[in-house]
Amino acid sequence: MPNIFQEVFIDHWSSFKAKHCKYDDPQYTIPVQKMLDCGKESGGYAEYRCVHCGFDVFRVGFSCKSCFCLSCSKLYVDKFVAQVSKMLHPGVVYRHIVLTMPEQLRQPFYSARHNDELLSRLMKIGHQCLEEVVSVALRKNVKIGTMIVVQTHGRSGQYNPHLHIIMTSGGIKEDIQSWFDLRYFKYEIIHKKWQYHLFCMVKNYFQTPEINKLIDELWRKYPNGLVANVSKGNVPEGGAGLARYLAKYVASPPIAVRRIIDYDGFNVTYWYNDHKTKSRQVETVSAEVFIGRMVQHILPKGFQRIRYYGLQATKTFKKWANVILKGIKAIGSAVKGTYRIIRVKKYKERYLEVSTENPWFCKYCGNEMILWAIWHPKYGMLFDEYKKIKNESYGSCPSPIVDEEETGDRGKGCPVRTTPERIQLPLFSM
Repeated sequence: MPNIFQEVFIDHWSSFKAKHCKYDDPQYTIPVQKMLDCGKESGGYAEYRCVHCGFDVFRVGFSCKSCFCLSCSKLYVDKFVAQVSKMLHPGVVYRHIVLTMPEQLRQPFYSARHNDELLSRLMKIGHQCLEEVVSVALRKNVKIGTMIVVQTHGRSGQYNPHLHIIMTSGGIKEDIQSWFDLRYFKYEIIHKKWQYHLFCMVKNYFQTPEINKLIDELWRKYPNGLVANVSKGNVPEGGAGLARYLAKYVASPPIAVRRIIDYDGFNVTYWYNDHKTKSRQVETVSAEVFIGRMVQHILPKGFQRIRYYGLQATKTFKKWANVILKGIKAIGSAVKGTYRIIRVKKYKERYLEVSTENPWFCKYCGNEMILWAIWHPKYGMLFDEYKKIKNESYGSCPSPIVDEEETGDRGKGCPVRTTPERIQLPLFSM
């Protein structure tokens, strides 16, 4: 059964594309179609069979793994947490910083949403800004580490690009290979520095009289700089906790199914927690508006939402890890144990966490079923246990196999029994 989010797209996606031609593009149509086909056997499946009694068959449709699918968002969060937990230096304190932009710049960013270059530049200047801030605070040029995630949606679903950043609370002075801890600094420094880096980047990217005029107006409108939120003291220290803390902000889709209150076929009602009022707001919009608010956040294919800079850069991570470890010991700080690496759970484990039934055990005889076949719509049959048995891959067969072409059914015959030497045939019993 499709969830309420899928129902809205099933009913209105075609008419939405016809009315808004810019969204009839592979950047949007492919993720949406993946979301609509998520879990269907037509999109591929793994088949399990009971080889003891031969009666029970269970198929698991492949998940779409699309960033736009609400059903797959749990797996996306788990992968995000696993990835981030591997990229944390032991003993280093991290800060969570959010860099925002004035609402007047949202429209120019929206107009360039099909080009990933603008968001790439935004992420890069986020790192450059914070590295400059830390250098000013420590009064020496240092190299910091950042993990940056770009998010384009606000809580209401409207287009609002901003950056979530995990930053090392300190940095390395490269010429002497020493670590310097950042205990305290005036957070107001970030406001002006971020304003300068953002406005310069926007002017250089667009290079139009209209944008130049807008930037000049924004300089006058925001004399104290732009809003930058810094989490003070409530960021978890452990790797798993820190990664999950950030994941709840950045690795989630524009909306969760639980936030959709009602859909009557024409209008969608959903709720969100408003930043300004600090209270829950309920909003009802047409299905067309709802779809528009959701699909506008689909980023170009291949765009990396998570990027690592400086001390967190993937290529030089090990090199800087040793330098940081020495530096932390040199200043007398205790180096805590390495962060725990989070393993991504398999589908079966995630399924059993939310279900009281185990469909991998035969409902007739109670024995565990085996993987029997894997089929993909593009590549065909990737794994076929029946074919392996038929070709005597497990050894010679004491009795003949009933050919599926002759019987028209694989599920007939006698039970398969495993022995230490081989699997004995014939197949399933009646």
